[in-house]
Amino acid sequence: MKRQSRSLLTMMILVSAAMAGELPIGAPLPSPDYLMKAVGNADVSLNSSMGEAGLVVIFSCNTCPWVLAWQDRYIKLADAFIPKGFGVIAINSNEAARNRGDNFDDMTTHAIENGYNFTYALDGGARLATEFGASRTPHVFVFDAGGTLVYRGAIDDNARRPEQVENEYLADALSAMLAGQKIVQNSTKALGCTIKFAR
Repeated sequence: MKRQSRSLLTMMILVSAAMAGELPIGAPLPSPDYLMKAVGNADVSLNSSMGEAGLVVIFSCNTCPWVLAWQDRYIKLADAFIPKGFGVIAINSNEAARNRGDNFDDMTTHAIENGYNFTYALDGGARLATEFGASRTPHVFVFDAGGTLVYRGAIDDNARRPEQVENEYLADALSAMLAGQKIVQNSTKALGCTIKFAR
């Protein structure tokens, strides 16, 4: 009975999120066992990508100027926080742009050329982007080890000029989690290109 209640609660939260926009803070990890093809040809899920400390999900792509400006910081964050127990996965949901630089072969080339040190997976049909209410690339969602959403939004407050960043939203959230502290700013505005959903 408890399992059925939790399943019903999860469904209600996801339906509510889809109607309202972004997944709300406190929501459970959507479709944790949904399999995606990742660079390297492995099948991965959000559950299999979860680390002992939690999971960072970044909706991303190969072609958006905002992603190109921020992706070096993806790599630095992965370097810093994967050894501390976080899983990091970037997800390409640009379903309507697969023939314009965002197909799986393009993803593989892009990941290799840019030295990606984290999982990069293809979201067929943009299923996860829809369930998360993700709208931008990049759009970040952080889950704790129990699969509860604790941060969503931007990586930091200056995509174009990393030397002028004043608020490292994502790094601050992850550091707070490791210290067992409350995340001071658990929601920020995601900035970037719109995700290219199929019509």
